[in-house]
Amino acid sequence: MPGDAATWLTYLGLGVFVGFTSGLLGIGGGSMIVPTLGLVFVAFGFAPQLVMPLALGTSLAAIVLATASGARAHHRHGAVRGDIVRGLAPGIVAAGLGAGAIARAAPVAFLKWFFLAFVFYVTAQILFGLKPKHERPLPGRAGLFGVGTLIGGLSGLAGVGGAMISVPFMTLWGVPFKSAIGTSAAISFVVAIAGTVGFVAAGLTVPGLPAWTVGYVYLPALVGISVTSVFVAPLGARLAHRLPVATLKKAFAVFLLALAVKLITSL
Repeated sequence: MPGDAATWLTYLGLGVFVGFTSGLLGIGGGSMIVPTLGLVFVAFGFAPQLVMPLALGTSLAAIVLATASGARAHHRHGAVRGDIVRGLAPGIVAAGLGAGAIARAAPVAFLKWFFLAFVFYVTAQILFGLKPKHERPLPGRAGLFGVGTLIGGLSGLAGVGGAMISVPFMTLWGVPFKSAIGTSAAISFVVAIAGTVGFVAAGLTVPGLPAWTVGYVYLPALVGISVTSVFVAPLGARLAHRLPVATLKKAFAVFLLALAVKLITSL
């Protein structure tokens, strides 16, 4: 592993930021990891064509443990709809595995503008509380496969777990909000696993990757973020009961958008 103390402190500090804000605000870690990690990669001199794939792949790998822990906790409280997870999983896996190949083949411009569009969507969800106006019945197997493909593909290419996509769908299907949140944690775990495998496989034969990468997953960042975020997230969650989270979440959404804009203008 790299021995530069500044490098390790950077990634450990990023983990503190991601863990604290995700615990405090309830915003998935991936949406924060990608722009901040991308800017760090730019600052460290990574090749521009590698910044986005590495940020996306590393982000997906970094949220595997967090989503697994969240899914397990919600499952213990009976808040995970297993029928929905099983219905969506095949499409999520298929699209998640393909996301890495798309990221490898796509031009830098596509990846960075796609991510910016996704952040615009997340910002609008947080600022305006967008929700479906009419409920519809749960779709059949083919419909769930199609929705799973959409969730897996969009989430994989954005490097996130996809709660901002899956929760509105479940709200549309009349799933109670607490069950939708719990089920989205399990869905995000499937997204993270499939996306990580896809990005690792897609990057294995890419020339010029930095040392200590496995495919499109950069191990120093993965380890640094994972180590600190796991310990700091509970602190953020405890403070959530004492601070004006709704106001902070809106301010953070604007900050997240500014980070995304900074990243795409840096590549």
